[in-house]
Amino acid sequence: MTTSTLATPPKNPIMTALQNLLRSNDIVMAFSLVILVGMLLLPLPAFVIDLAVALSIAASIGIVLLTMFIHQPMEFSVFPTVLLLVTLFRLGINVSVSRLILLSGEAGQIIATFGNLIVGGNYVVGVVIFLILMIIQFVVINSGAGRVAEVAARFTLDAMPGKQLAIDADLNAGLIDETQARQRRKAIETEADFYGAMDGASKFVKGDAIAAIIIMLVNIVGGFVIGVLQRGMDLATALQTYVLLTIGAGLAIQVPSLLVSAAAGLIVTRSTSETSLGTEVSSQISNFNVLAVGAVIIGLMTLVPGLPPLPFLLVSAGLGVAAFFVNQAQSTAIVLAEEASLPALPSEPETPEQMLEMVVVDPIELEIGYSLIAIIDEDRQDNLLRRITSIRRQLMSEMGLILPVVRIRDNLRLPPQSYRIKIRGQEVAAGDILLDRLLAIPGSDSEETLQGIETTEPAFGLPALWISELDQNQAEMKGYTVVTPLSVLCTHLTEVVRANAAELLSRQLVQEMLNQLRQKSPASVEGVVPEMLNLGEVQGVLRNLLRERIPIRDLSGILEVLANNAIMTRDPHILAEAVRQSMANTISSQYKDETSTLHVFTLAPQLESTLRSSLVSADGSPGFQIDAGLAQRVLVKTGEQMEVLAQQGHFPVLICPRELRLAFRRLVEQSLPNLIVMAFSEVGPGTKVKAHGMVKLE
Repeated sequence: MTTSTLATPPKNPIMTALQNLLRSNDIVMAFSLVILVGMLLLPLPAFVIDLAVALSIAASIGIVLLTMFIHQPMEFSVFPTVLLLVTLFRLGINVSVSRLILLSGEAGQIIATFGNLIVGGNYVVGVVIFLILMIIQFVVINSGAGRVAEVAARFTLDAMPGKQLAIDADLNAGLIDETQARQRRKAIETEADFYGAMDGASKFVKGDAIAAIIIMLVNIVGGFVIGVLQRGMDLATALQTYVLLTIGAGLAIQVPSLLVSAAAGLIVTRSTSETSLGTEVSSQISNFNVLAVGAVIIGLMTLVPGLPPLPFLLVSAGLGVAAFFVNQAQSTAIVLAEEASLPALPSEPETPEQMLEMVVVDPIELEIGYSLIAIIDEDRQDNLLRRITSIRRQLMSEMGLILPVVRIRDNLRLPPQSYRIKIRGQEVAAGDILLDRLLAIPGSDSEETLQGIETTEPAFGLPALWISELDQNQAEMKGYTVVTPLSVLCTHLTEVVRANAAELLSRQLVQEMLNQLRQKSPASVEGVVPEMLNLGEVQGVLRNLLRERIPIRDLSGILEVLANNAIMTRDPHILAEAVRQSMANTISSQYKDETSTLHVFTLAPQLESTLRSSLVSADGSPGFQIDAGLAQRVLVKTGEQMEVLAQQGHFPVLICPRELRLAFRRLVEQSLPNLIVMAFSEVGPGTKVKAHGMVKLE
């Protein structure tokens, strides 16, 4: 038993190529240009002339409507090219109509209707109406639109450097990524090209108006000569026939030209908006006071002797009705705004999608009481949103960390003046600020007291006072540091982010940093990630560095160290120690004073020997195998030495041998998180070290 299959006939390559050409928009444009050239050279019958005139009118109406419904001029960026094509199309119609009028004494039904019906069959009236339309188009619309396009092109070009700098600033601040920056730069270039092209395209419309007048005069003279000399018409008949046809053709062709000129004026005078032109104009001129007062004034004009009262009464009634509806709309808008300002009751999640949204937590959240909502008001010159942008720049400059989006929420369950900071859904810090007062923090030499509300500065736990603004000068004279409530909150937020930078460094952020580095320095990433270390291990190294406030800005240098040491170990703790050795200058410069002196305390030789003998490797990372009593005594004595350095105004820095550094840091990180543990090898060249004590065990 055999089976047969129906073979599909082979496709004709010529037909396939023809179908592809017909589907191409470029081919359609090419055919359109060929047709335009043909209209200039070949005679066309009256029916085709009628079709072309109707198409011209439809195209002009469509262009006007499109300019009214777009929200910003760049949505119709091809307008200069369309303007040129439409102008060429009208010129082609003009030439074809002129040929038909001079050859056969007719120009189609549409043009005949324009000549007889619109101007009443009177060619003198037709000439006057035509000239009036040309004056309106040439003197008013074209002149104004050309001037606006010229000024817009000049201002757009002058503003380009500033816009480019703004994009670079947003990119450096982490507000946008490289793709968004490239899109915004492209939009600026397109805008400059558009207004430059509009400046030149306005000359097309101006030339079209001049050509229409010349063509009308040539047709009248040519038609008069042909009618009298070749066809034997008397003077009156020749004028009536050819002038009416010429005027009808001029009106039928120049009315679309007038509409397109108006569209050019509309598009160059439009500003960027979120609504269409009709909605925008209606919303801005719908003023109840203007409409009501206008209705009264127009109504009073009916009392002027000699003026017809009916037109003024109708206009006054129309303005009054408009004022009534505007007042109703404004009242409704106020009610809706008041309802929207009321706190909405949180709805319980019902669908799986809504429940999934509750699972995703924000990296960092700031919840504020209702009295603190004023600090996020965008109308304020100094508000919380601008401060967070500054914090993002500061952290990027100091630590190389791109701060994720800070989600700000108002929480009615909080006290009115309180706020709290959450990291991945867990509260890590909280505080209170008084917006109508200033925070005064006493200095080391401040002995006189102030009147105020006693409190604690939330970022560093210093005693402070909330004072009135009238006492600011007095407090500063007494040696107090006076800061605004917004600065208090932002300082606290910055310190919380510094302390929790490791938790904020997500895998996605590390991947984006690697992608950015791969574009600028591909050799730094290729062969390292993921060949030698996977993304999680690189994230672990960076987190260990951030946990001890070591900046990660030099990601290329960090990857080079990881590539050199990943052959021996992939443990993030050991690799982070190797990176620290290459950053001795960076680490030392963070804690040395103006004289390049690093103030430290050390471990006593006996304790150092004891710890070295108890050093073990736990899960690949070093640690101490000591009893709880010895560990407690080490913590107590270390805390005492930290107090000694703090009283002298120095950073609490412990310096120890390299092999003990990581283990000692892991021993004290829970009880003494502010202790800075450095290895001797992490002291940079040119840095002097001054020891102020030792950790001794009696």
